[in-house]
Amino acid sequence: MTPEIAAEASVWVARLHGPDRSVRMERECLAWQERSAAHRLAFERCTEIWQEVAGVTLSSYARSASGEGASVARQAHLASRPVPWALALSVSFLVGLVILHPWRNVESFRTGVGEQQVVMLEDGTRMSLNTATRVRVELGRAQRTVSVEGGEALFEVAKDVSRPFIVQAAGTEVVATGTAFVVRLTPGDSPAAAAALAVTLVEGQVVVRDASSVDAGAARRSPVVMAPGERMRLDSRTGAGESGKQGSSLALAVAQVDRPRMEQVLAWKRGEALFDDVSLLDAVVEMNRYSAVPIRLAESGGLDELRVSGLFQTGDNANFARAVAALHGLDLQESSEHLTLATRQTRAR
Repeated sequence: MTPEIAAEASVWVARLHGPDRSVRMERECLAWQERSAAHRLAFERCTEIWQEVAGVTLSSYARSASGEGASVARQAHLASRPVPWALALSVSFLVGLVILHPWRNVESFRTGVGEQQVVMLEDGTRMSLNTATRVRVELGRAQRTVSVEGGEALFEVAKDVSRPFIVQAAGTEVVATGTAFVVRLTPGDSPAAAAALAVTLVEGQVVVRDASSVDAGAARRSPVVMAPGERMRLDSRTGAGESGKQGSSLALAVAQVDRPRMEQVLAWKRGEALFDDVSLLDAVVEMNRYSAVPIRLAESGGLDELRVSGLFQTGDNANFARAVAALHGLDLQESSEHLTLATRQTRAR
């Protein structure tokens, strides 16, 4: 929220609480709020502050008012007719409070297994969190930063060239100003999945680079400028060599760029998982992200390399397992804790 928007919101709140309030004024205020999420947020915050300090008199404020709030207030789009001194003083008072109010600019968000959440950030950015996702958001004056600790999120970034939007994950930064992209981070803290990072650009342009916090003495990858439809992947299984150590920073991973099917990347937004000739192991790993009742594959029988295609509902592991069992002639053992797929020969033993 810029000082200019805060000033405009303060004008609206002061006018709506003044003696000249009218239906036309209310309609004009609603139209102003519809212009952007930042306008709506500014109006809400100004209204909250107005209510909080309703007991403060204008005369007491006039004796201690600073020049900063009044200076910003003069930048607002006031009505063309002369503004009464009481209204102008109210606006100055409110703008000063909005700018100096200690709003919490650092927030954390998380979703549980099978949950999704849509968050509107105060700058107007829309952040959609997929299952089991953890992020930390810090919106500063110079830049907007989101740290992804695990999971997957779609960022539809509000354009602000003066404040780049930076998503940090596992020692990597995605830098944007106004665009839409998906970041998916697999921490690699379980035997079923190696550490991996995928950045998929839906629209606009982003630059993917090593984070500035990475050891200056370490070898750095060249920044990758992505085009719409591209996906850049880092996987701890690439680039480390036989003696390489897999780590959450993915520092030794080699960047790979491809062009996936966008409807497949964004299928989770519709509560679906779309598979196109993937291994059964990969399909099971994906389905298990959404369910507290995981699917297990019997160790023998070569089930890992069976192929799977189709559209499935996330969170419904039972129906997925039944479909795979029917397709490949497998046995399925169901319990309240897990589902086990096995070849019939394995089951017979």
